[in-house]
Amino acid sequence: MMESVDLLVVGGGINGVAIARDAAGRGLSVLLCEKGDLAGATSSASSKLIHGGLRYLEHGAFRLVREGLAEREVLLRIAPHLVRPLRLVLPLGPGARPRWMVRAGLYLYDRLGGARTLPGTSQLDLSHDPLGAPLHDTVRFGFAYSDCRTDDARLTIVSARDAAARGAEIRTRTTLVAARREADVWRAQLHDGDGAIREVAARILVNAAGPWVHEVSDLAGLATRARLRLVKGSHIVVAKLYPGDHAYLLQNDDRRIVFVMPFERGYSLIGTTELPFAGDPAEAHITLDEILYLCRAVARWFEVAPRPEDVVWSYAGVRPLYEDSARDAASVSRDYVLDLDVAGAPALTIFGGKLTTHRRLAEGALARLLPYLPEVGPPWTAGSLLPGADGFPAGGVAALAADLSRRCPFLAAATAARLAASYGSDAYRILGDATSAAALGRAFGAGITEAELRWLIEREWARTPEDVLWRRTKLGLSATPEEVQELTDYLNTHPAEIASALRTSQ
Repeated sequence: MMESVDLLVVGGGINGVAIARDAAGRGLSVLLCEKGDLAGATSSASSKLIHGGLRYLEHGAFRLVREGLAEREVLLRIAPHLVRPLRLVLPLGPGARPRWMVRAGLYLYDRLGGARTLPGTSQLDLSHDPLGAPLHDTVRFGFAYSDCRTDDARLTIVSARDAAARGAEIRTRTTLVAARREADVWRAQLHDGDGAIREVAARILVNAAGPWVHEVSDLAGLATRARLRLVKGSHIVVAKLYPGDHAYLLQNDDRRIVFVMPFERGYSLIGTTELPFAGDPAEAHITLDEILYLCRAVARWFEVAPRPEDVVWSYAGVRPLYEDSARDAASVSRDYVLDLDVAGAPALTIFGGKLTTHRRLAEGALARLLPYLPEVGPPWTAGSLLPGADGFPAGGVAALAADLSRRCPFLAAATAARLAASYGSDAYRILGDATSAAALGRAFGAGITEAELRWLIEREWARTPEDVLWRRTKLGLSATPEEVQELTDYLNTHPAEIASALRTSQ
């Protein structure tokens, strides 16, 4: 007999896993399939910000900004290890927006934010304030305001973990190859990386495939008038440009803005570009022109700016924005549209959205499906901690890192800090009752041990070196070629063990 689920979710980005998590927590049976790795595309290629979108105010998107700021508060509460406060410096100078306009926008931004968990806007005399030290001497005035930053891929993965803990089945490296309506159900065929075909019946199909949403719609024969506009955003990473844990929001001469923000340990992240994209989103990559654009944007404000040869890493992602016929890519709405097709068994297709509002989008998706799921439970995700947030100390990541160092004095301070920031209280579970470095098993360099690697394989669906080094950690920034090869060899020589762990975790 063919297995049956309430929801078949296609897509393992932040929106897909958020919907799976919300639905599983309401008592529904959920199967999520992702053709690659979780957060393997857009959801690991963002600007790493949790924010309302200050620049959206220029386009009159007040509801979107208010919703984003409200979600910022929710995510600070339910994922304090991954969503952390960030102070942003917005300098003013020739060619920038007028001071009165910026002041009014920031005043409105603070007020739309509602609860004042984070500090409000302040004026800065950048000719004397240390925050002005990296900037040109001619930059004398600016503002500082608050938002948050996150690790987008880890936020996706812990959401998937919570979905799985609540009963959802998460299948990575599993592609939807066929889907058709039969009476009041969907009949779907899934193809996994081992070549096996699996048949599933689902009451509802949820298409959260991001940039590939139209491919899934075509495969399933869905009719929709909504369209996507694909926009490529690229980022560069360079050695840290300034001391401190704050960021800069720089106004460019084309009226766009560029962020410079702390990234990992010892780096600065610079982004983003916004260019129309056509082709396979999996093949998106940064161009030299984009690198030059970002370097020039920083050079307009910074005394010492990066050059293309200073780039140590770059990434590009394709944002699947809802097509609203805006004139240019920067003006396209970051709002989302939930398109429901009920010409038979229901199918819900997700267009647009952004990292900050993924939880709210999932609530909206379940609300649209309520007429077809009369037994579903009430909304719950706003008050439920994500994995790693339980027992998180009031002192934040620094306090957790200090406690890890106290309990495990054999850990390097940098490793304790990384484990605290990446895993929150789950770091204790990774370390277990180890009393020495040897008890953590083989060391692969760059601070990663066999204990952490097994956690990533058994609990977080990691399978390849890229999964480990670039999505679940950012140790690819510091790993040597020899260390990468050692990790690769380990993964290649334990395929049966890894496959077994993946089957157990899924």
